[in-house]
Amino acid sequence: MFMMVLLTFIVGIITVTVRIKNVKKGKMSRKYFRLMQGDDLPDLVTKTTRNFNNQFELPVLFYVVCTLFISLNIRSEFALYTAIVFVISRYLHAVIHISYNNVMHRMISFFIGFICILAMWVNLLIIQS
Repeated sequence: MFMMVLLTFIVGIITVTVRIKNVKKGKMSRKYFRLMQGDDLPDLVTKTTRNFNNQFELPVLFYVVCTLFISLNIRSEFALYTAIVFVISRYLHAVIHISYNNVMHRMISFFIGFICILAMWVNLLIIQS
């Protein structure tokens, strides 16, 4: 779980840095951030902001299922390896999204992570039954 938290902080720092640089360069106004509307944003600002928001969507299900495995003291090698694949897929998704942003590559990395989360939840339900 720590690696997912780390990814969230990394993307957050990148997002803030990109925003500050674009305001300083005059590519967007500080006023934009009052209501998050108004300016046409540079692509990188949009991509980093959306990716940061993504860190609070599917990964929430990851945090919950991991917390359940830990709190219920359930040991599952399958869940462990699936969690590792999930985290790798999220790092790939972030790199793809923030850099060259190929939609097909991004979708594949997202789908891999989605399947991992589904598998972890099914694994938890089967073990708990």
